[in-house]
Amino acid sequence: MFRDYPALTVAPLQPGVGYAQPTQPVPDIVTLEDPALNVLTDFQRVTAIIILPGDTVDEAHRRMIQRAVRLLLVVDQDRKVVGAITANDILGEKPMQAIAQRGIRREELLVRDIMTPQERLEVLRMADLRAAKVGHVVAVLMGAGRQHALAVDVDASGRQTVRGVFSTTQIARQLGVSLPPGEVARTFAEIEALLAQ
Repeated sequence: MFRDYPALTVAPLQPGVGYAQPTQPVPDIVTLEDPALNVLTDFQRVTAIIILPGDTVDEAHRRMIQRAVRLLLVVDQDRKVVGAITANDILGEKPMQAIAQRGIRREELLVRDIMTPQERLEVLRMADLRAAKVGHVVAVLMGAGRQHALAVDVDASGRQTVRGVFSTTQIARQLGVSLPPGEVARTFAEIEALLAQ
């Protein structure tokens, strides 16, 4: 049966080899008038970085550093989104507050202790985003005082699927604005000032 299929030549795997990962081609430079989807990290093209609620906050921070992201989707065992955790959550006041309230050590702090739970997450609909511009997304982030916004697809029955994420860091990079890490309000003020020049 297999005589029509001669075996392929195999070779040993070389040491230090990386692996392919999905890449999303994004325009290097955008303006506030460009389509909003030009600044979306689309999970149909780029793998969403996830973590479980029972994983430690230190593991979440390591994963962010390894993957060069500042937001992780928190998912349950069925890969349903139960929340989100950001670098600001990890590096801000939330860990110290949770440690003090629960009387635990830092290494015992879990993602569920400081994440933003699903019921408190606000999302943008892809149907609206298809007609939106980068400036609309910046206005949403600025108005909410946030560094990230999730985008969702909505099917005919009204069921949502997280489709991607907008990040102020990514948007600023694509707008050609160099931003030091800092407060969201300062970040947007700097974007506005630099774009006004």
